Amino acid sequence: MKNIIRDSVAGFKTLVVGMRVTIDQFFRRPVTVHYPHEALKMPDRYRGHIELVRDPETGKSLCIACKSCEKACPSDCIFVDGLKREGEKRKSATEFTLDFTKCSLCGACVEVCPTDALRFTKSYNLASTQKQSYFFDLMKRMEEQKK
Repeated sequence: MKNIIRDSVAGFKTLVVGMRVTIDQFFRRPVTVHYPHEALKMPDRYRGHIELVRDPETGKSLCIACKSCEKACPSDCIFVDGLKREGEKRKSATEFTLDFTKCSLCGACVEVCPTDALRFTKSYNLASTQKQSYFFDLMKRMEEQKK
């Protein structure tokens, strides 16, 4: 009989402790974000996919098509092609593509760029059901951002 009373008291005590925790949480402000209706502010150190940086004077890409980013990429997800146009001192990129399905966001391409032509974006909502959505033409994206 003593065991039954002792077990009942112990069970009631744990029930009261559990209810107290539940009631405390009920009156606190929720920490969840109602995604996609609300968006999180991304930290300054967040790394999204890479993008080309525009020269503020000319409006063109700073990329000189040296292919150092392509060589430094351990995932082999970057392709750069360029040519030297008449009247220009350096080569300029004509094609810059990124296969984001392979990218590991290591940052080797950004670090190795001699002209600081690459940077990370803050884009994080890249959900898609088609693989082609993850092949980025960065030259085209830069031109679209210009408009």
